[in-house]
Amino acid sequence: MNFKCPYCGGSRLEHLRNCPKVYNIINKKQFNEKAKKDYFGESPNVFVGRYGYPRVNVGILSNEDIKKDHDSPKTWAGDNYKIPDIVNLRSELINSRFRMDVKTFDQKFLDVTQEVSMLKKPVDVEINLNKKPAFNINYNQDITPYGPSVKLEKAKITENVSIPKAVDKVVSDDDLKAKNAMNYLYDKGYDEHFLTKVISAGNLGVKQERKLVPTRWSITATDDMIGKKLIDEVNDFSMIQDYSIHFGGYLGNNYLIAFFPDSWSYELFENYIGDPKNPDPSVFETGTDFEGYYGRKTYATNTVGGYYATRLAILEHLKRNKRKSTVLALRFITDEYWMPLGVWVVREATRKALANKPLKLNSKEEVLRYIELFIRRKFSFKFDDIKSKSKLIKNLMMQKKLFEF
Repeated sequence: MNFKCPYCGGSRLEHLRNCPKVYNIINKKQFNEKAKKDYFGESPNVFVGRYGYPRVNVGILSNEDIKKDHDSPKTWAGDNYKIPDIVNLRSELINSRFRMDVKTFDQKFLDVTQEVSMLKKPVDVEINLNKKPAFNINYNQDITPYGPSVKLEKAKITENVSIPKAVDKVVSDDDLKAKNAMNYLYDKGYDEHFLTKVISAGNLGVKQERKLVPTRWSITATDDMIGKKLIDEVNDFSMIQDYSIHFGGYLGNNYLIAFFPDSWSYELFENYIGDPKNPDPSVFETGTDFEGYYGRKTYATNTVGGYYATRLAILEHLKRNKRKSTVLALRFITDEYWMPLGVWVVREATRKALANKPLKLNSKEEVLRYIELFIRRKFSFKFDDIKSKSKLIKNLMMQKKLFEF
């Protein structure tokens, strides 16, 4: 995706990383004045890198003054935080890191890392680094941003912690497969954000198969595993009886989601459109992936992590309503989303769209006509580009349901 800086027009991620105007909206000076080599603080999460796999960097994210919203995507979306608000918070998290093989569980800092990952609240820690951290932001399209990375010399948890019973149960079970452990915790009310850090730190699975999972991979793995569980459940429900459309979004990620009375199938189109008020078709980018009744057998290479995050939010919506449906999801990304914040934005934007009151229509033809008119007016986007590529629409138009007669 071609991210464009709203302050100076730079369009590459590396440029955003160095844009002085972006840095002016972030507390760079304040961070550098307060930064310490050694400190007592709190840690809300961990980060496992992927470069050099299977030998990767593992980090404990921490700061002296942790707020409840330093690591809370649902809070950010629920309270409509803007990009600078989120980047300011996340840039304060220091990634105190060490290096280890993903399968060698003998690193001296791993116990601390795993304990942090099993707790629902930030835990008190003592951190000693090999140098004073200097301001920096680490980000890409899949992960939530975080601050500077510095080599860890010493780490210790400085409070008595109580691991939740459900978490302790699955972590202690050496014979329980990771998928079954994740499904158990999800049913106990643990959300995808928590599950991602638990599996990333190598806490789950059959003992001899446990390993660290890079955070970027664990996010998609979590969305996919929980999504597959929900597909099985949703397929046991009755079909929806109405044709409906939801629209909404968050931070320039706009979703139009159409529900058709049919068995489960799902298709996502991701469309980058730039400035909707001054559209330039030459910058439009489109990617799409599809799955039928039994789900996907291969990775969604065109829409990657966004595919699974969007699907999870849709399946949760269907489960709440005890219905199954064929679902067409259209994502329109505008220049308002000028800095990547991670896949959580996609998930929460979808949830916001689904929370809005739906438009009810009478037929699939009406739905498709409405979509065509709406996206032309809203985004100057031609629906023909989608219809010509859509497997889902092709399948719908080839079928005639009993209730349509």
